[in-house]
Amino acid sequence: MAKNKLNIGLIGKGFMGKAHSFAWSGVNRFFDTDFEPVLKVCAGTDIDSTRAFADTWGWEEATDDWNAIVERDDIDVVDIVSPTFTHDAIAIAAAESGKHVFCEKPAAVSYAKAKAMAEAANKAGVVHYLNHNYRRVPAVIMAKKLIDDGRIGEIFHWRGTYLQDWIIDPGFPLTWHFKKESAGGGPLYDLNSHSVDLARYLVGEIDAVTAVQKTFTSERPLPGEGAAAFSSGTGAAESKGAVTVDDASFMIAEFNNGSLGSFNASRMATGRKNWNDFEIYGSKGSLHWNFESMNELGFFDATKPAAEQGFTKISVTTGDHPYGNAWWAPGHIIGYENTFFHAVADFLKAVSEGGGLAPNLDDGASCIRVLEAAAKSSDEKRRVGIEEITA
Repeated sequence: MAKNKLNIGLIGKGFMGKAHSFAWSGVNRFFDTDFEPVLKVCAGTDIDSTRAFADTWGWEEATDDWNAIVERDDIDVVDIVSPTFTHDAIAIAAAESGKHVFCEKPAAVSYAKAKAMAEAANKAGVVHYLNHNYRRVPAVIMAKKLIDDGRIGEIFHWRGTYLQDWIIDPGFPLTWHFKKESAGGGPLYDLNSHSVDLARYLVGEIDAVTAVQKTFTSERPLPGEGAAAFSSGTGAAESKGAVTVDDASFMIAEFNNGSLGSFNASRMATGRKNWNDFEIYGSKGSLHWNFESMNELGFFDATKPAAEQGFTKISVTTGDHPYGNAWWAPGHIIGYENTFFHAVADFLKAVSEGGGLAPNLDDGASCIRVLEAAAKSSDEKRRVGIEEITA
């Protein structure tokens, strides 16, 4: 039976553009959706590289003008994978043009801009989704079920850690990721946004934070000259610019259900590539998950006799597990790219049924509000209540 076509416009490319393109083009090979996504047009700042990207990933057209995508009558969904500072303008314009919005995280560089995105999408009545893709890891969803079923009891502690090391070299150039006006923050926004989203999903809302940030490399080579010197290994570039975001950010959080949380985010953690890790401790048990072993969930059941207690490693790969029937036989693990397939499949279902899905742009604004409070806490060296952050 023929499916209804849904035309997709992708704004941005790069690493995330590849992941999104792969999911849009392949979702119906694994999930039975009501739509056939059509990779209609992609946009990038450089038309030649954008055309090459379009050819590789199956987009029908390429453009260097994102406004042209938003304004087209034949585009149904605007997928935003461009740098963070561009998200609000694109998402608001897309919503006002009646397009559904699929957006990468973090939502925006400030709470005010993130809230404006959510308000525009809600006013327009379009489906809007913010791609904190780790919510769609089967092991994470299973952790949510165990919590909701009361298996770990009253939650006492959340411990989130997200570590990378890709900017250890001081010769790495000053890209947009290192400027507050374009990124909002360093790992505080880039990495902790994922951890805060997972904490809100699994534990609850955050009332107050106390944080400290540190920038270890205060200057980096400017793009162009700096990038050439870095990639060629010919030495340091002469021209440098100031880094205005954190290299590491540590945060203590107070949840409104009485739990305490800690968040440790760094892009200067030597040897760590994508160490996204959480532990949740409760009165009846505990949970542990790490993305680098994403198909495994650690579960400690304290209700068992003491002689039988210990962390159980659950392989979350069977047909009884979330999304399990879409993939392989038990024990045949899935990977990073599969989380994007899950997100696209759920998004298409929401469009078909006229409902919503989480996390959406409202969740994105709530997350940025926590992170903005953390930055304020670090700057002012004090505990900050979330209610202090207003749009």
